Amino acid sequence: MRVGVISDVHGNLDALEAVLAALGSVDALWCLGDVVGYGAAPNECVARLRALDAVCIVGNHDLAALGEVSLDTFNGEAAAAARWTASALAPESRAWLAARGPSTTVESALLAHGSPYDPVWEYVTNGRTAARCLTCFDGPLCLIGHTHVPSSFVQRPDGQLQAEYRVEGDVLELGEARALANPGSVGQPRDEDPRAAYLVFDSERATLTWHRTPYPVAAAQEKIIAAGLPPRLARRLAAGL
Repeated sequence: MRVGVISDVHGNLDALEAVLAALGSVDALWCLGDVVGYGAAPNECVARLRALDAVCIVGNHDLAALGEVSLDTFNGEAAAAARWTASALAPESRAWLAARGPSTTVESALLAHGSPYDPVWEYVTNGRTAARCLTCFDGPLCLIGHTHVPSSFVQRPDGQLQAEYRVEGDVLELGEARALANPGSVGQPRDEDPRAAYLVFDSERATLTWHRTPYPVAAAQEKIIAAGLPPRLARRLAAGL
């Protein structure tokens, strides 16, 4: 089965459409949360994923827009975007997001926005955190988002843990290894590469392949400015930060 894996769309419809076009035909689409927040097209992004019957979990920004988490831990721009998103969400979008959970297991893969230890909030950015997370699930693979950086943390059968930043075209063959894998962000990359990020999971071959695709950044920026969202949220898209 060929699965498209995406995360952190953040209301960026232009980036999402580019990724879906680049993916082409897949057997399933899995989204690792934060469909909304920051970007100016939350309802359109939700509608697109609904129409594709995507398996989707919620992230911290989705929960913030639903009023399910406090904004005290958000910076000023993120909090402003969450408030705007909450006011902009249509009832059907709100209901669809509210029906998603913070984690789920599909085809022996665990999906979690942050980590298997804390699906909503934890950032997996180093080997120490990854090592603990690998004790929190039993299967071979956990797909995570939240950091907006494409990466993998692979534990080989001998227990050795290898952490890697992932670039376009990288392929991970799982074999007998266990792994945490992050596709990076569709709508707000933060690895100094403004192209939208995603990965493809081939469940039969047990491989993960990382991809990037360009999208019309200026169009997404214009929508953010027109919506009255913080201008920095538009500027950062061009730099991939």
